[in-house]
Amino acid sequence: MLKKARVLIIEDEGDIANILKDYLTVNHFEPHIVTTGYEAVHYMKETFPDFIILDLSLPDCDGIELCRQIRENSNVAILILSARNSDTDKVLGLGFGADDYMTKPFSLSELVARINAHLRKQDRWLQDNAGKIDIIQIDHMEINKNEYTFSRDQKNIPLSAKEFELLFFLLKNRNQVFSKNQLLDAVWGYDSYGDENTITVYIRRLREKVEADPSCPIYIQTVWGVGYKFSTQNHS
Repeated sequence: MLKKARVLIIEDEGDIANILKDYLTVNHFEPHIVTTGYEAVHYMKETFPDFIILDLSLPDCDGIELCRQIRENSNVAILILSARNSDTDKVLGLGFGADDYMTKPFSLSELVARINAHLRKQDRWLQDNAGKIDIIQIDHMEINKNEYTFSRDQKNIPLSAKEFELLFFLLKNRNQVFSKNQLLDAVWGYDSYGDENTITVYIRRLREKVEADPSCPIYIQTVWGVGYKFSTQNHS
């Protein structure tokens, strides 16, 4: 019997939380509800969920700050589910470590499709790396696909799961230019739900961790009108 994926629902609106729990249960997930940031942090000290659904409006904390705290300690995929629908909120959520963003009201079937897409991508990633050591070293940087680690100047730099996958993809295909949609499809695994702002946010976050001067990047370069590439040319 296949293990059911554990989904942590961080949602203080009881009706929405229970609808999510019932629908996820029917779709063969193992959901668990918490209603505050404190409960979420406590739960994650004892249990490792496979996926998190996070509301931004919680009674004891801001959901974006909670997202940041979770991301500092875990690579678990996080989907923000919020009534806040501004681009600013989306960019902030993704910027602090979320992997996806949906606004209320929402489609339950689309939500499950997104969860499954993230989990399938994660499973493929793990299967592709089972028993393999895949290390790329460029200049003063090293990325280890087997251990899911990235270091710069011999110091470990924490990356979220999607940050790691995006950086590894760019490094493995260095000097090749990819459009935002190509990167969405390669890393997120679904282009039909893709928001190009996601790539913009993640590129900015990676530059902050890879570049000596993120405002003047020499590695993660923008090719105007086309997309992005990881350049190994003209520097050692």
